Amino acid sequence: MKVPFLDLSLPHDAIRGDLDLAWHRVLNRSRYILGEEVEAFESEFAAYCEAEHAIGVANGLDGLILILRAYNIGAGDEVLVPSNTFIATWLAVSQVGATPVAVDPDPSTYNMDPLGAARAISSRTRAIMPVHLYGQTADMAELRALARRHNLICIEDAAQAHGATFEGRRAGSLGDAAAFSFYPGKNLGALGDGGAVTTSDTVIARQVRELANYGSREKYVHRLQGVNSRLDELQAALLRVKLRHLEDWNARRRAIAATYCADLADTGLILPQVDPRAGPVWHLFVVRTEQRDALAAHLERAGVTTQIHYPIAPADAEAYAGAPVAGNSQLGRTLGREILSLPIGPHLRDDEVQHVVAACREATSPPRRAGIA
Repeated sequence: MKVPFLDLSLPHDAIRGDLDLAWHRVLNRSRYILGEEVEAFESEFAAYCEAEHAIGVANGLDGLILILRAYNIGAGDEVLVPSNTFIATWLAVSQVGATPVAVDPDPSTYNMDPLGAARAISSRTRAIMPVHLYGQTADMAELRALARRHNLICIEDAAQAHGATFEGRRAGSLGDAAAFSFYPGKNLGALGDGGAVTTSDTVIARQVRELANYGSREKYVHRLQGVNSRLDELQAALLRVKLRHLEDWNARRRAIAATYCADLADTGLILPQVDPRAGPVWHLFVVRTEQRDALAAHLERAGVTTQIHYPIAPADAEAYAGAPVAGNSQLGRTLGREILSLPIGPHLRDDEVQHVVAACREATSPPRRAGIA
């Protein structure tokens, strides 16, 4: 049996009729930038995230950059970031001229460790930017409290956490502002690039919106040196359709994760641990083993496609060779050598999930000893 890591065609096939209607709605209006679909999606997504405002942007990286710029974070400032994350989190800090300071994760959840964050704060620190990694929210209670004690901005990188909760509140409403990615493989993915910023701070929302539209609120009146980073009408229309299905898709991910956790508990693999205050949406299901490469090879032979998120710590990326990088990335590097992402998503059938389980169990079983003649 072949089990793909991700198959976007299956969930799209189930809602193709509604996607087609959305596409034709945009085509018939002939307005493709900053129209009714973007406005409606922003309202719907803000309500979903329990935030006052949502601003559609071109992608998740731009969302982080725009938030940092809106808070006037730049040269001479430091921003605490996870040591183990996709490099976009770090790039956003670097793009505004600030310095990323690596904070190693809690070894149980792989999210930013609040104690490590506290140790990393200096007189130059302006913000904490936790990532809700793999779809589980970071410890926002401790991180927000830490930010308040030191008068810091708390920015959520929620690119993997559409619908995730912490203490009953959704990602996107847990910090001062949050950035989402709608990359096609996300829990809520566009059919191309896209992103959004959420916040309940009206001043920051206005600033982000203005910066994303050439620094302009009024055509040809440019108050700021902005950029062109706008969610387009077509992607907004398609995202509106998919947002209506997000809870069902996340429920399917939770069911698959529950199966993996139950059926792989005795394999010796280090399985994800969930903070009891968190409600993960399982963007990824990541296991850990010192024999990661052997496990991946065995699963490949069994027809199971896996991925590694992420094999190289941002501090070790060539992009940061010689760059001013501070903090601790020791555990982040270890995770890069030991983690493996198993297939998960609404596209998986029960028999495919069981095939993944069986292949993992076979890979981790001790070798059979020959009987005595």
